[in-house]
Amino acid sequence: MTSQTAAALYPAHLETLSARAAVALERGGFDHLVVPSGTLHYQIFDDRDYPYAANPQFKAWVPLVRNPDSWLVFTPGERPKLVYLQPRDYWHVVPDAPSGYWVDHFDIEVVRNPDDALQHLPRNATRCAILGEAQSALGRYGAFAPNNPQPVLDYLDYHRAFKTPYELAMMREANRRAVRGHRAAERAFRAGASEFGIHLAYCQAVGEDANELPYNNIVALNTHGAVLHYTERDRLPPKPVRSFLLDAGASHGGYAADITRSHAMDRGGEFQAFIDAIDRAELAMCDQVRAGVDYRQLHLDAHLALSGVLNEFGIVTCGAEEAVATGLSSSFFPHGLGHGLGLQVHDVAGFAASDAGGTIDKPEGHPYLRLTRELAPGMVVTIEPGLYFGAVLMEDLAASDNARLVDWDRVDAFRPFGGVRIEDNVICTDGAPVNLTREEFAALA
Repeated sequence: MTSQTAAALYPAHLETLSARAAVALERGGFDHLVVPSGTLHYQIFDDRDYPYAANPQFKAWVPLVRNPDSWLVFTPGERPKLVYLQPRDYWHVVPDAPSGYWVDHFDIEVVRNPDDALQHLPRNATRCAILGEAQSALGRYGAFAPNNPQPVLDYLDYHRAFKTPYELAMMREANRRAVRGHRAAERAFRAGASEFGIHLAYCQAVGEDANELPYNNIVALNTHGAVLHYTERDRLPPKPVRSFLLDAGASHGGYAADITRSHAMDRGGEFQAFIDAIDRAELAMCDQVRAGVDYRQLHLDAHLALSGVLNEFGIVTCGAEEAVATGLSSSFFPHGLGHGLGLQVHDVAGFAASDAGGTIDKPEGHPYLRLTRELAPGMVVTIEPGLYFGAVLMEDLAASDNARLVDWDRVDAFRPFGGVRIEDNVICTDGAPVNLTREEFAALA
């Protein structure tokens, strides 16, 4: 993504945010929107800070992700203001002066001390919707403290699902970076690297360290691929190396990519065929990301499709419909099909009934689904079906009535490979979906 592209798209993005904020303030009965960037958290009994993460409500307005103790102020009818902390400090690197395509759209006040921001914020905190964490409070006795009014959050979070062209461009760049990392990681895997070595190769290719990535990389060899959130990263590879699952993303300007790929060391073996079958099913699911589609139905349809794969490979002895009806499919596919994506990996308001609040329930028997809304143009979602042969899942299945519907010899044949997950980032449009991830893999081929 070029700076010219960002410069061209950003003004309309800011206009959209301003319009949304004006409505949200009216809903909540406030005059000003005030958003702290967040502060550093320190470990108890120590002077070490945890990795800083910018407030998503802040980085929606400005592409600043390394600037704690700064503030955004929006008042309808006025230019937005940025209070920018640039301390005098000889212990740490001081942030550069604000620069880039976005600065001309703000009134910018530079402060040298976090407390100095208070003089640049609205005088009456009670007239402000202040969105952030409690420890961002300023003033005597923390008088200027985040209040996070629900009507304001409900409106802003609901509409954040609909990405502006600027946001889509940022997410495309995040996908481009992540795809570079996935290619490098596969090369490292095939060269015999450990999980830790693969992780380092990924970070090098993406150009981001572990704290800059949008989430903790899942780098899993062999049976570790059956642990849904495996993050241990062994320093030595197993012997033999059979399979590799990588769930890893990248960030750009505060926006996330979230991509998963699975690989077999033996490209001509049965496990590669199993991966290929899931990949075909995943592509068909991605094609259903269309306006008006209920994401809950996509999730249920995914169970049917994956049950067909289990039957095709002789792992279950019943038909796909029975596997879904009995809950058998959930023993192999225990998580949700995907989630919203944007400023956060699991973007907010996945269950929102409207911009005034309310909740759309998950389908019965599917507690881990993170998105229940109807899809609409501008939404970006992940599609990430998976099938796993983890010890806990298979032990529980063996103890259930559904054990009779499983060929356990076939399960044992797949156990050493862990599992498979394929994940793409897909834009819902007025027509056919746009698969950001597949397009970037094709461009890098």
